[in-house]
Amino acid sequence: MEPTVFPRMHVSLYVSDLAATVNFYTAFFGQPAAKIKRGYAKYVLDKPSLIISFVENPERVNSHFGHLGFQVETVAELDERLAVARKAGLVSREEMGTSCCYARQDKFWVLDPDGVEWEVYYFHEDAEFNDPRYQTEYDAASNGQCCIAPAAAEILTTAPMAFTLAGPAACSPGGNCC
Repeated sequence: MEPTVFPRMHVSLYVSDLAATVNFYTAFFGQPAAKIKRGYAKYVLDKPSLIISFVENPERVNSHFGHLGFQVETVAELDERLAVARKAGLVSREEMGTSCCYARQDKFWVLDPDGVEWEVYYFHEDAEFNDPRYQTEYDAASNGQCCIAPAAAEILTTAPMAFTLAGPAACSPGGNCC
């Protein structure tokens, strides 16, 4: 019997200002919220298949959260989404031709009203080189993230290795890392 595939991913984030969050995500996703109630908003995206909800609770906003992202299928789609994000004034930085997570990528980043960082990227190919800035910018001031959140990066450098790097890589060619 084939394993059942999950039809849609769900993410829920705490936010400090629901109105600002709805304004941001309506511009970023290019569609209005599917549901807005007191202290709650939900977007249902078809591509990628994602349900994301926002619960207004300023005390629970997590500043140590890594980032979220979308991988696009073509460079043209990345360029189109970048143009829309630029027009809306959402782009916080652009990185074209970067090697992040041992993958050559073109990407841009946006920050929501609570500082949740989203990357929109096109995966070109796996790479043997990881840009050194991603190995040193894991501090709150620069928020320079690639794919490992600060806590995870700390664990990887201080904990004894419980696995080997031999064998199939988690990020194999065409594996769409990050």
